[in-house]
Amino acid sequence: MRSRSRPHPAPLPAPLEPRPGLRLRVAKGWASAETAAKWLAELTRDVPWKEEFVTVFGRRHAMPRRTCWMADPGCGYRYSDLENVIEPWSRAANEIRERVSAACGVEFNSVLLNLYRDGRDSMGWHTDDERELDPQASIASLSLGAARTFRFRARGGEGEPLSLELEHGDLLAMEPPTQLHWQHALPRRLRVHEPRLNLTFRRVLQRGNGV
Repeated sequence: MRSRSRPHPAPLPAPLEPRPGLRLRVAKGWASAETAAKWLAELTRDVPWKEEFVTVFGRRHAMPRRTCWMADPGCGYRYSDLENVIEPWSRAANEIRERVSAACGVEFNSVLLNLYRDGRDSMGWHTDDERELDPQASIASLSLGAARTFRFRARGGEGEPLSLELEHGDLLAMEPPTQLHWQHALPRRLRVHEPRLNLTFRRVLQRGNGV
């Protein structure tokens, strides 16, 4: 249940466009070290983490990370032919959702949680442009735990790529039209031995109750 009082989060900086069509807002240390550590511990313990599988060229592969989809009723989400089962909001995830929504000015109704157990876990190149997502809403990503490199490249292959080092407590907002023109990824980093937990908040276009 949403709390009655509106949180007062740190504001996000003005959007930057470091490459044409790539519109970002980056708040370093948006969550204090103490708050980020509390959230990391609670989410790692309480989230019903899943090991999902995807089919690529007819072969079934385990995804190189643990995941969980939390959302309001009716906010189903499908990617890589994977239909995510809606889990109810945990206490910590809902608290973070309220603060991130207030900071970004978007009423987020869903979050994809990814647990990267160490630097061997990763996320391949992709765009968050599925038909279920509101194309006019920003997508906000909160990083907890180990620092990892977040990379961008143009969808057409032209232009210079961009790398961001996202650390414990950093908040990144990808503003429209970023998903139309740019892909992003989290590559492997074998020298990283600590976990990273990422929460990516989205606004799903509701199509009725259930998934």
